[in-house]
Amino acid sequence: MTDEPAAETSPEPAAEPTVAELRRRCTRFLNMHGTRPPSVVLSEVQEVLGDVEADRYGEGGVVTELEGEVAALLGKPAAVLMPSGTMAQQIALRIHAERTGRRTVLWHPACHLALWEDQAAERLHGLHGRPVGDARRLMTLADLEQVAEYAGTLLIELPQRELGGLLPAWDDLVAQTALARSHGTALHLDGARLLESLPFYGRSAAEVAGLFDSVYLSLYKGLGGISGCVLAGEEQLVAEAREWRHRHGGTLWGLWPYAAAGLAGLRLRAERFPAYVEHARAIAAALADLDGARVTPDPPQASMFHLYLAGGRDALVAGLRRVATEQAVWLWPSVGPADVPGWHVVELSVGDATLDFTPAEVRALVAEVLRAP
Repeated sequence: MTDEPAAETSPEPAAEPTVAELRRRCTRFLNMHGTRPPSVVLSEVQEVLGDVEADRYGEGGVVTELEGEVAALLGKPAAVLMPSGTMAQQIALRIHAERTGRRTVLWHPACHLALWEDQAAERLHGLHGRPVGDARRLMTLADLEQVAEYAGTLLIELPQRELGGLLPAWDDLVAQTALARSHGTALHLDGARLLESLPFYGRSAAEVAGLFDSVYLSLYKGLGGISGCVLAGEEQLVAEAREWRHRHGGTLWGLWPYAAAGLAGLRLRAERFPAYVEHARAIAAALADLDGARVTPDPPQASMFHLYLAGGRDALVAGLRRVATEQAVWLWPSVGPADVPGWHVVELSVGDATLDFTPAEVRALVAEVLRAP
């Protein structure tokens, strides 16, 4: 009996690289400050700050240095480092509720607490979020005037991220906060991206923050830190916030890495935001007449905007992968659905990495994403 020849088999097609693998292969990044490995972050801290002193349970060292610098920047008597903005904002709202005796918080329907925190303000603190206005536009004075209830806190987000970085006019902001104060309502600013808003207002951070009783500033978004934020306000509020941080499990034995990276980012990038905003507007102008692309707001008001793209998600993701594969450029984190059928939306934040692209280059890259294969 003779052996039969082995059947010929075709080689299995190579699996497509994952999104994470594609991103790792890229050498240029359009969004924000790009991909920054820990070694880059650490070298930035060393270059800007030199050797730093560690804290112990959030006291002393670079943590105290950061808190003092942010308090001065925002024109507030005191500030406290928090591991996350989610924690900081819940704590601020809880303190205001205890002081006013009112547990209702007025906020925009698309604010972070309403969309991304699993109803934590309600579940953990017994607060009652009351959406004001329409999720597709900024909250207005007229919207607030329709609320008869005197709330404990009015929360305002500057800029409104879910609306592409929209900002209310200064006179509108002053009028809204004045109305709240006339009702005995406390004012809290979600200023995660506050520094990105200042070129729009042409005012200092302290002048904007002066309209509010408490302010939260992110350390890792526009500033490029590791994580965490600073909550600022008057001394008693901050002292109570430190106790609430401990109750939340946020008073870690060492908070210095977050403080050091955040302080380095603050000193390095605080003065760059006007350039970021200017570049965002230049990119938006370059995209203005590109078929299948729409920018909102147009022109951008902060160093971010939403880019709407015509086409199905699969086709747009394929275009994103094609750019990454052929040009080693990673454009944006994700593609999300838009309200209009047949369109999708991406968020583009302008930072150090974005400045390396001319507006014409960005236009060409977006056109390539939109191009049918």
